[in-house]
Amino acid sequence: MAGTTASPGIDILMPYYGDVALMQESVHSVLTQTDQDWHLTVVDDGEAAGVPEWFAGLGDERVTYLRNPVNLGVSGNFQKCLGLARRERLVMIGCDDQLMPNYVARVRELERTRPGVGLIQPGVEVIDEHGAPVMGLADTIKRRLYAPKELLREGGTAVLSGEELAASLLRGNWLYFPSLCWRTEAIAASRGFREDLRVVQDLAVIIELVEKGEELLADSVPAFRYRRHSASESSLAAVDGSRFDESRRFFTATARQMDRIGWHKAALVARRHRAVRLHALTLAPTALRQHNPALFRRLVRYAASTSESPQP
Repeated sequence: MAGTTASPGIDILMPYYGDVALMQESVHSVLTQTDQDWHLTVVDDGEAAGVPEWFAGLGDERVTYLRNPVNLGVSGNFQKCLGLARRERLVMIGCDDQLMPNYVARVRELERTRPGVGLIQPGVEVIDEHGAPVMGLADTIKRRLYAPKELLREGGTAVLSGEELAASLLRGNWLYFPSLCWRTEAIAASRGFREDLRVVQDLAVIIELVEKGEELLADSVPAFRYRRHSASESSLAAVDGSRFDESRRFFTATARQMDRIGWHKAALVARRHRAVRLHALTLAPTALRQHNPALFRRLVRYAASTSESPQP
């Protein structure tokens, strides 16, 4: 993408691996957009039978389907999708998430109020495995405790940038990564999705863009359905504790970087990373139910620490 001239419209990029039926629902949610100025590219990192034939049967020139000859993994497939973007904006939709019919129209309307904005966070409805609206503890905390208060009002919007935005996201990442609409030129100039990160690679990219001066426009009008279910990559990593090892490395490095650029408030927030530590504490009872005392102790130690505390 870098060095090319972007075409108008939105690239909808879907790194796909997993449930075929949910992926098909996702694709149909794109096809029903009220604003048709989009192109969908699906990059299949799996081997499920019948998927190439299903896409061929759509017969829609706005949909491109590619299957990787070898498995690239999560970050690798994200990075491949990013390299395929050719339009001014992109969204990297999860293969089990859904666009509401107004998604493209709404983000284009929002961009007109803030031309050139780096990231747009539309309103999000959380759904469960069956597509029913759900609001668990994690999403309630995101909205009530960490997201800008303007978003609690009907039709409310908020614009954030700089250290204020960095500190807000490092305190508690209230964004829904698959719903974000990015300015393609901005994310294409970043380091992209790091292979050494499994569950915070999205936050790493966002913080990099914030450092470079990009703004975030957040909206409360629902335009995206985010699927929350226990079998996600992040939740599986959390239960075995690997999420928190990764988080410690990320927040330690980020705190030092924030200090280097003079964002000392954001650095302090990164060192404390209270939201992630609280999450570790909430998982400790699960470790006990699994009869895993070693994991229980690991989670409790993490919850009691900061990013630069010594670890046994």
